[in-house]
Amino acid sequence: MCLLITLAAAVVSTVVWYAMAPKDLYKVSILCLMYWGASLMWLVDGFYSVAAGGPFLDLSANDALLGFTVVLCGLAAWVLLLLCRDPKKVFRSVFRSDGSADFRRRS
Repeated sequence: MCLLITLAAAVVSTVVWYAMAPKDLYKVSILCLMYWGASLMWLVDGFYSVAAGGPFLDLSANDALLGFTVVLCGLAAWVLLLLCRDPKKVFRSVFRSDGSADFRRRS
């Protein structure tokens, strides 16, 4: 189930990235790479499971929970990266270079 969930997240993020392809302002490409990497990891895990005599896919609830946890952790890492890079320069406009802050409302 982990493979199916991360594969779905990889496909959705790739479609979103392709729709925004000329400008990757929000670095959706990094999110795509994270999800495709996780999908590749679960694919290798499935092959190893078959080689050991087990099933290729584990359809248990615990495995589904693990898949959703991996997708949420990837999303959290991407949001953290997005906040650090500040593509629209929101934080740079609030915090000045001299260390002071400007919290006035901008209209």
